[in-house]
Amino acid sequence: MLRTAHLHDLDQITDLHTQARTAYYQAGGLPEAELTDPAARVRRREMWLRALQDDTRTVLCAVREDETVGVLAMGPPLDADLDAAAVGQLYQIHVRPGRWGQGIGSRMHAAFVQFLRDASLTAGVLEAWERNSRAQAFYARHGWKTDGHRRPGPGDGHYLRLRLDLAPLRQA
Repeated sequence: MLRTAHLHDLDQITDLHTQARTAYYQAGGLPEAELTDPAARVRRREMWLRALQDDTRTVLCAVREDETVGVLAMGPPLDADLDAAAVGQLYQIHVRPGRWGQGIGSRMHAAFVQFLRDASLTAGVLEAWERNSRAQAFYARHGWKTDGHRRPGPGDGHYLRLRLDLAPLRQA
């Protein structure tokens, strides 16, 4: 089940995000010491608090058997070269490790696509760390393609911007 996230979800969301990012950054070669910094967790919690309080962002929790197993954040594009009248951004999508491969990410992805359609947007963008092969494969399966934009990321890597162009809905 997907539901709107609330302030009382903040610590669960922060913990889930911490677990997921630790898994993919470790798989990409970052040392654990860089990933377990308590100050970084505090910054993530503050980021999620701002997202939950921001009227321009939508944050959803995926819940299964009373456990928060995923989180999705989306809203207007962050980069100035993107037209907010046509493009929405998927800021974060995380599934709790141990729950990967159960369709939770695909369900949240479908919610993002519906968010775009409901806002009459024609495309979505997101950033993915170039060494996160699991995410790269997931987004490729859902039709995302790199658009050439990149910015520096951790471990001498980069974040790649991916784009999903929506096919127009056919009128019956």
